[in-house]
Amino acid sequence: MTETKKKNEWFEWAKAIIIAVLIAFFIRSFIFATSIVEGESMNPTLESGERVIFNKAIYLINEPSRGDIVIIQRPFKNYVKRVIALPGETIEINGSNLFINGDKYEQSFLGEDAQRRTGNFGPIHIPENSYFVMGDNRAISKDSRNGLGFIDEDDIIGRSEFIIFPFNEWSRTR
Repeated sequence: MTETKKKNEWFEWAKAIIIAVLIAFFIRSFIFATSIVEGESMNPTLESGERVIFNKAIYLINEPSRGDIVIIQRPFKNYVKRVIALPGETIEINGSNLFINGDKYEQSFLGEDAQRRTGNFGPIHIPENSYFVMGDNRAISKDSRNGLGFIDEDDIIGRSEFIIFPFNEWSRTR
Protein backbone atom coordinates (compact mmCIF):
# COMPACT_ATOMS: atom_id res chain seq x y z
CA MET A 1 0.00 0.00 0.00
CA THR A 2 1.37 3.39 -0.94
CA GLU A 3 1.90 6.20 1.53
CA THR A 4 -0.74 8.37 -0.20
CA LYS A 5 -3.35 5.60 0.04
CA LYS A 6 -2.68 5.20 3.77
CA LYS A 7 -3.07 8.97 4.33
CA ASN A 8 -6.36 8.99 2.39
CA GLU A 9 -7.67 6.06 4.44
CA TRP A 10 -6.77 7.78 7.72
CA PHE A 11 -8.31 11.01 6.48
CA GLU A 12 -11.58 9.22 5.57
CA TRP A 13 -11.70 7.52 8.97
CA ALA A 14 -11.06 10.81 10.79
CA LYS A 15 -13.73 12.55 8.72
CA ALA A 16 -16.28 9.79 9.47
CA ILE A 17 -15.54 9.93 13.20
CA ILE A 18 -15.82 13.73 13.32
CA ILE A 19 -19.14 13.65 11.44
CA ALA A 20 -20.47 10.93 13.80
CA VAL A 21 -19.46 12.96 16.87
CA LEU A 22 -21.10 16.12 15.47
CA ILE A 23 -24.33 14.25 14.69
CA ALA A 24 -24.36 12.71 18.19
CA PHE A 25 -23.74 16.15 19.75
CA PHE A 26 -26.59 17.68 17.71
CA ILE A 27 -29.03 14.90 18.66
CA ARG A 28 -28.02 15.08 22.34
CA SER A 29 -28.24 18.87 22.47
CA PHE A 30 -31.40 19.54 20.49
CA ILE A 31 -33.50 16.39 20.10
CA PHE A 32 -33.00 13.68 22.75
CA ALA A 33 -31.28 13.58 26.13
CA THR A 34 -31.31 11.35 29.18
CA SER A 35 -32.33 11.98 32.75
CA ILE A 36 -32.11 9.88 35.90
CA VAL A 37 -35.25 9.57 38.01
CA GLU A 38 -34.46 10.59 41.59
CA GLY A 39 -36.80 9.66 44.41
CA GLU A 40 -40.09 7.82 44.68
CA SER A 41 -42.50 10.54 43.53
CA MET A 42 -43.31 8.89 40.18
CA ASN A 43 -43.77 5.32 41.51
CA PRO A 44 -44.99 2.97 40.14
CA THR A 45 -44.69 4.51 36.65
CA LEU A 46 -41.02 5.40 37.09
CA GLU A 47 -38.76 4.17 39.86
CA SER A 48 -35.79 5.87 41.48
CA GLY A 49 -32.58 5.19 39.58
CA GLU A 50 -34.21 4.51 36.23
CA ARG A 51 -32.74 6.37 33.28
CA VAL A 52 -35.21 7.84 30.77
CA ILE A 53 -34.77 9.30 27.31
CA PHE A 54 -36.67 12.50 26.86
CA ASN A 55 -37.64 14.29 23.68
CA LYS A 56 -36.40 17.89 23.75
CA ALA A 57 -37.82 18.86 20.35
CA ILE A 58 -41.47 17.82 20.86
CA TYR A 59 -42.52 21.04 22.56
CA LEU A 60 -41.00 23.20 19.85
CA ILE A 61 -43.90 22.11 17.61
CA ASN A 62 -46.51 21.02 20.19
CA GLU A 63 -47.59 22.03 23.65
CA PRO A 64 -47.60 19.72 26.66
CA SER A 65 -50.75 17.60 26.90
CA ARG A 66 -52.56 16.28 29.94
CA GLY A 67 -50.94 13.02 30.99
CA ASP A 68 -47.51 13.76 29.49
CA ILE A 69 -44.58 12.85 31.71
CA VAL A 70 -42.34 15.90 31.47
CA ILE A 71 -38.89 17.01 32.55
CA ILE A 72 -38.98 20.32 34.43
CA GLN A 73 -35.79 22.33 34.61
CA ARG A 74 -35.06 24.21 37.80
CA PRO A 75 -31.78 25.92 38.79
CA PHE A 76 -30.42 23.14 41.00
CA LYS A 77 -32.42 20.07 40.01
CA ASN A 78 -34.62 18.72 37.24
CA TYR A 79 -37.96 17.12 38.14
CA VAL A 80 -39.93 14.39 36.39
CA LYS A 81 -43.70 14.90 36.80
CA ARG A 82 -47.00 14.30 35.01
CA VAL A 83 -49.02 17.16 33.48
CA ILE A 84 -52.43 17.22 35.13
CA ALA A 85 -53.97 20.60 34.22
CA LEU A 86 -53.39 22.93 31.29
CA PRO A 87 -53.29 26.75 31.09
CA GLY A 88 -56.63 28.39 31.84
CA GLU A 89 -58.18 25.33 33.50
CA THR A 90 -59.49 25.01 37.04
CA ILE A 91 -58.47 21.98 39.08
CA GLU A 92 -59.91 20.52 42.26
CA ILE A 93 -59.02 17.34 44.08
CA ASN A 94 -61.63 15.98 46.46
CA GLY A 95 -60.45 12.80 48.13
CA SER A 96 -59.64 10.36 45.35
CA ASN A 97 -61.51 12.37 42.69
CA LEU A 98 -59.83 14.82 40.33
CA PHE A 99 -62.01 17.48 38.72
CA ILE A 100 -60.89 19.63 35.80
CA ASN A 101 -63.22 22.52 34.99
CA GLY A 102 -65.86 20.79 37.13
CA ASP A 103 -65.71 17.48 35.21
CA LYS A 104 -64.40 14.33 36.86
CA TYR A 105 -61.17 13.17 35.21
CA GLU A 106 -60.34 9.46 35.21
CA GLN A 107 -56.69 8.93 36.16
CA SER A 108 -56.14 5.63 34.36
CA PHE A 109 -52.38 5.85 34.96
CA LEU A 110 -52.89 5.65 38.76
CA GLY A 111 -53.90 2.80 41.01
CA GLU A 112 -56.74 3.21 43.49
CA ASP A 113 -54.33 3.45 46.43
CA ALA A 114 -52.45 6.40 44.90
CA GLN A 115 -55.74 8.14 44.10
CA ARG A 116 -56.97 7.68 47.68
CA ARG A 117 -53.74 9.13 49.10
CA THR A 118 -53.91 12.32 47.01
CA GLY A 119 -55.83 14.36 49.58
CA ASN A 120 -57.90 17.49 48.97
CA PHE A 121 -56.75 20.50 47.00
CA GLY A 122 -58.28 23.55 45.34
CA PRO A 123 -60.21 24.60 43.47
CA ILE A 124 -57.46 26.63 41.85
CA HIS A 125 -57.22 28.31 38.45
CA ILE A 126 -54.13 27.63 36.33
CA PRO A 127 -52.65 30.86 34.86
CA GLU A 128 -51.94 31.23 31.16
CA ASN A 129 -48.58 29.78 30.02
CA SER A 130 -48.49 27.61 33.16
CA TYR A 131 -49.14 23.95 33.92
CA PHE A 132 -50.16 22.02 37.01
CA VAL A 133 -48.09 18.86 37.55
CA MET A 134 -48.10 16.02 40.07
CA GLY A 135 -46.09 12.90 40.70
CA ASP A 136 -47.86 9.56 40.41
CA ASN A 137 -46.97 8.72 44.03
CA ARG A 138 -49.23 11.48 45.30
CA ALA A 139 -48.65 10.97 49.03
CA ILE A 140 -44.95 11.92 48.88
CA SER A 141 -44.59 13.91 45.66
CA LYS A 142 -43.21 17.44 45.66
CA ASP A 143 -45.28 18.96 42.89
CA SER A 144 -47.58 21.88 42.00
CA ARG A 145 -49.57 21.33 45.20
CA ASN A 146 -46.71 21.71 47.65
CA GLY A 147 -43.45 23.24 46.55
CA LEU A 148 -43.06 23.46 42.78
CA GLY A 149 -46.08 25.68 42.20
CA PHE A 150 -47.32 26.34 38.69
CA ILE A 151 -44.85 25.27 36.02
CA ASP A 152 -44.00 27.88 33.40
CA GLU A 153 -44.10 26.54 29.86
CA ASP A 154 -40.45 27.56 29.35
CA ASP A 155 -39.38 25.37 32.29
CA ILE A 156 -40.65 22.21 30.59
CA ILE A 157 -37.65 20.99 28.62
CA GLY A 158 -38.98 17.72 27.24
CA ARG A 159 -41.31 14.76 27.36
CA SER A 160 -40.20 11.40 28.70
CA GLU A 161 -40.33 8.77 25.97
CA PHE A 162 -38.50 5.59 27.07
CA ILE A 163 -37.01 3.88 30.09
CA ILE A 164 -33.58 2.71 28.95
CA PHE A 165 -32.03 1.56 32.21
CA PRO A 166 -32.16 -0.91 33.82
CA PHE A 167 -32.06 -2.77 30.52
CA ASN A 168 -34.58 -5.42 31.57
CA GLU A 169 -37.21 -2.69 32.08
CA TRP A 170 -36.81 -1.02 28.68
CA SER A 171 -40.23 0.39 27.72
CA ARG A 172 -42.19 3.48 26.72
CA THR A 173 -43.20 5.87 29.47
CA ARG A 174 -46.87 6.78 29.52
